[in-house]
Amino acid sequence: MKIRVKLFAAAQETIGRDEITVELEEPANIAQLRLRLSQEYPKLAPLVSKSMFAIDNQYAQEDSPLSENAEVACIPPVSGG
Repeated sequence: MKIRVKLFAAAQETIGRDEITVELEEPANIAQLRLRLSQEYPKLAPLVSKSMFAIDNQYAQEDSPLSENAEVACIPPVSGG
């Protein structure tokens, strides 16, 4: 299945796009998505390992299931003051 992932902040800057698509076998979850993103986009690996993910505007856990029509967001850690 194809999963569209919206990127924000440093993840978006690293890749130069606000959205990417990855292919995963069904059934798939956030842990598998995190691994695939790190494999296909090595520059993202340091961010992806620390990022939160959301599915349909709800924060997701590692075992949260993915569906092809879900809105998935990769939210990297932010700093500020």
